[in-house]
Amino acid sequence: MNASQPFDRERMRRFVDKFMSAVPHLNALGIGFADSGPDWAELQMPYAPQLVAYPETGVIASGAIFSLMDSAAGFAVLVKRGKLEPHATLDLRCDYLRPAEPGKTVIGRVECYKLTHRIAFVRGIAHDGVPDHPIAHVAGTFMFTSADA
Repeated sequence: MNASQPFDRERMRRFVDKFMSAVPHLNALGIGFADSGPDWAELQMPYAPQLVAYPETGVIASGAIFSLMDSAAGFAVLVKRGKLEPHATLDLRCDYLRPAEPGKTVIGRVECYKLTHRIAFVRGIAHDGVPDHPIAHVAGTFMFTSADA
């Protein structure tokens, strides 16, 4: 992948799919590309039995939702920066507002709203079809790890 080439929607889709298939944990969660823009990324996690925390309720485990949101946040940083560059989660707060409805795909949409020389700031929501009725809210920071960041 050419690190200096900007990320359009199709290039981002290919990159996310390749990345997700290479990381066993994320691949097992079934996380995939949904959409992206100049400063945001949206990933989706289809409902699956292995994601359920409590079989009697069918509710997806909060850890799976956190992984979805951390991944969406990382990709939002990537599109905002406009280049492939190593970065790591410094802090990611996830407030769970309600359980995801059993059987529904969870969508994580995160915006990278500010960049500094070394830090990226993100915020976003997870929902199961109605963005105005979120499952969770995230806010966090990412650090660029390359020597020339």
